Amino acid sequence: MRAKFPDHEGWAKRNGISLHYEVFGQGDHTILFIPPWWPFTTLRCFKSQIPYFSKHYRCIAYDPLGNGQSDRSLNPDHYGADNHINNALAILDNTNTDTAILFGYSCSGSVCAALAARHPERIEAVITISTTSPLAAPHAHRPPDDFDRKFDHPTGWQKYNRHHWEHEYADFVDFFCHQIFTEAHSTKQIEDTIGWASLTKGEALIIANDEAARNGPFMSKTDYEKICCPTLQIHGAEDAVIPVASSRAVAKATKGELYIIPGAGHAAHGRYPALVNTVMRDFLRRHGLPKEAPKPLSDASFSAIHKPRRSKKVLYLSSPIGLGHVRRDLAISRELRHLHPSLEIDWLSQAPVTHFLTDQQEHVHPASRRLASESSHIESEAGEHDLNAFQALRNMDEILIANFMVFQEAVEDGNYDLVIADEAWDVDHFWHEHPQLKKSQIAWLTDFVGFVPMPENGEAEAWLTTDYNAEMIQHIEHNPGVRDRSIFVGNPCDVIEHSFGKDLPNMRDWVSQHFDFCGYVLGEHPDEFGDKDELRAALGYREDETVCLVTVGGSGVGGALIRRILAAYPLAKHHIPSLRMIVVLGPRLDPATFNPPDGVEMRGFVPDLDRHLAACDLALVQGGLTTSMELAAAGTPFLYFPLNNHFEQNFHVAHRLAQYGAGKKMPFSQSEPDVIAQVMVDALSRHKSFKPVENDGARRAAQLISDLL
Repeated sequence: MRAKFPDHEGWAKRNGISLHYEVFGQGDHTILFIPPWWPFTTLRCFKSQIPYFSKHYRCIAYDPLGNGQSDRSLNPDHYGADNHINNALAILDNTNTDTAILFGYSCSGSVCAALAARHPERIEAVITISTTSPLAAPHAHRPPDDFDRKFDHPTGWQKYNRHHWEHEYADFVDFFCHQIFTEAHSTKQIEDTIGWASLTKGEALIIANDEAARNGPFMSKTDYEKICCPTLQIHGAEDAVIPVASSRAVAKATKGELYIIPGAGHAAHGRYPALVNTVMRDFLRRHGLPKEAPKPLSDASFSAIHKPRRSKKVLYLSSPIGLGHVRRDLAISRELRHLHPSLEIDWLSQAPVTHFLTDQQEHVHPASRRLASESSHIESEAGEHDLNAFQALRNMDEILIANFMVFQEAVEDGNYDLVIADEAWDVDHFWHEHPQLKKSQIAWLTDFVGFVPMPENGEAEAWLTTDYNAEMIQHIEHNPGVRDRSIFVGNPCDVIEHSFGKDLPNMRDWVSQHFDFCGYVLGEHPDEFGDKDELRAALGYREDETVCLVTVGGSGVGGALIRRILAAYPLAKHHIPSLRMIVVLGPRLDPATFNPPDGVEMRGFVPDLDRHLAACDLALVQGGLTTSMELAAAGTPFLYFPLNNHFEQNFHVAHRLAQYGAGKKMPFSQSEPDVIAQVMVDALSRHKSFKPVENDGARRAAQLISDLL
């Protein structure tokens, strides 16, 4: 799912071709993202920049001729330097853009330079990533003469060759994408680029390459020296495609700025977007584009952000996937306020968490409205009781970078003493990747550590999860000071005895070395609810009925499970005449899509769900940790149905529940209605005691965090 969809799109027509473009956002200034003229990619290569910059600028991006939704012309007359320059002008004209900031990547850097030199009245600034130019020699491993040679068995850069493109294009794509992203742990970026390159054919690349060579270089040194607008050249120090000398020469000729990223390859804007976005933003601000830095969103309580104050100030990030995290976060925040009565807390999160926080009289940071929806993305990835949580997180990359940039601005503008991040994976990743971006102390909380491959998904997923785990381990061990406090919400025995992957450490051993443990944190412990009979009476439960509560989390993925449970209800009631079933749908399931049998009550949001879980006789739940642990703490028997392919529910949660002797795990594929009904009857007749769940986790977590204030 995209982090941001275009406000509108269209096609610019010129010279008998159509070029597809998309327009995002509004602003006094426009950024035109110019794709490489070589049709190897699409406008989506700028997906890590557009969602952020479109909050402050009007952004336009277009597909190159030969790829994406632009025409697939193979006519040589449509390619070449002048055509590429005129294509960009056509996009500007078609979108009624008088002046623009240009952003170019690789060979489109030359297009940006040519536009700035030939049409200075229309160009406000130029930013390029790994630009090509005739001012520097190519890498020695890429001799130009090799392009036309015939190799019997080409290897390495010999594959950068017209004959290989024509006959073995897929092999070239795989090779070249690995040369674009030479950095370790670039699997997602490589996959994306292979996907975009696969939308075109080698013949289109050959024609584009031939016409560029036939027309000579776009620019001479004299042409570069004509550029009078501000320029910024960004280049990866380890670029295997274009040498750093190319950007260095352009920066010198244009009297512009040069930013070299150590360790980066050819597409730093894709591999290191947080750093590139920040460097771009700061460059534009320095040159008055816009004239004033964007101000925080309108909110009366933010008018005094930079005024002197005596109280401490915290930005609290709470995961938006369901309400389980925010309940524990509120419990921790209450304990922190006992320790620091004047503490100010701003919450950065998304719906439905923000609605819940508002009801609790908490202050929600106005930037929360700018966050891209993580819950919607998760739903878009889900199938029938199926969610590959690992792949869903990988596919959320552009949402994570967009939301990180919102967070980064909030921290930079908010003068916070501390950030508390409850599984804010984007913040943890990008601050570890670029420690210089860290602007506050941070306390990091999580209830699981480590991706685990699902066995049925084979060696490919095992390799990927190992790679992701290795990157996380390297981040923390190479930059141990980024997290000022790491807190595992649980105990050492709750960490699974499982390897992070081949040649990597054991999870429990590693977590024990790098985290403090606070025990499990509940929003409110069932011990505080009082007598169970009194609680049942207060909730409207009769003494002569057996209450079964069904809840499947805050997402729409639980619909299939609810339908099976509804079908099981009459079968179970035949054996348990007193059975009363209450189904809690949550905010994203429409009651009209279900056909409940007589005797089943369908409810939407239940604010005191934890009390109902403590009062009922049996619960049927999906397999999320919060609900399961609330049931374990209450001693309520329950069946849980982990989502297929959901590594956290099937491994981390299942292991933790086993530690408490709580719950009956039900594989969805083996849980037809008659099976569910029978296990319901068994669970009600054979209930066993659970291991007690600690009731001081929030206090212990707050004490660990308090040391930072």
